[in-house]
Amino acid sequence: MIEVKQIDRKNNNFAYSFCDHVKMGTKFSETVKGKLSLGARIIQQGGRENIFKQVFGLGENEELLKASQCYLSTTSGPIAGLLFISTEKVAFCSERSITFSSSDGQLINSPYKVMIPIRKIKNVHESENLNKPEKKYIEIVTVDDFEFWFMGFLRYEKAFRNLQKAIAKANQIVR
Repeated sequence: MIEVKQIDRKNNNFAYSFCDHVKMGTKFSETVKGKLSLGARIIQQGGRENIFKQVFGLGENEELLKASQCYLSTTSGPIAGLLFISTEKVAFCSERSITFSSSDGQLINSPYKVMIPIRKIKNVHESENLNKPEKKYIEIVTVDDFEFWFMGFLRYEKAFRNLQKAIAKANQIVR
């Protein structure tokens, strides 16, 4: 009976995480369409590691540890995408292109990308919404005091553990 309750809690937790993840988008239909499009892209390109290699490159001794769907918090709202955690960098790429103006006024469509070398990470913090403790965030602070907030993970604990693992591995290499 205890095992059934634990399995049920895990399923409910995943179901809650999935619903929460989808609700973070601006429109439910657009979010679901984006998730389906991302899934198709992952399959077409042969997996998440191939997307990581294509978008950010893969160093000679670098290993991709984890790729997680999540949101990056920005001043204009959360952006859905993939967070890649490797032995050398933490990188985020939005699932859809974003339109912005270039320096000469032209409109450009490009994915929103962030890349943080592991050796430039000063701190990683777990955080949660005080009103809704089930909503968890990962804050990454760089050595130059930039803050990056990631949220809406389907598997928050796994993503956080892999981030800690990558930082610990990088610190071992530096020493």
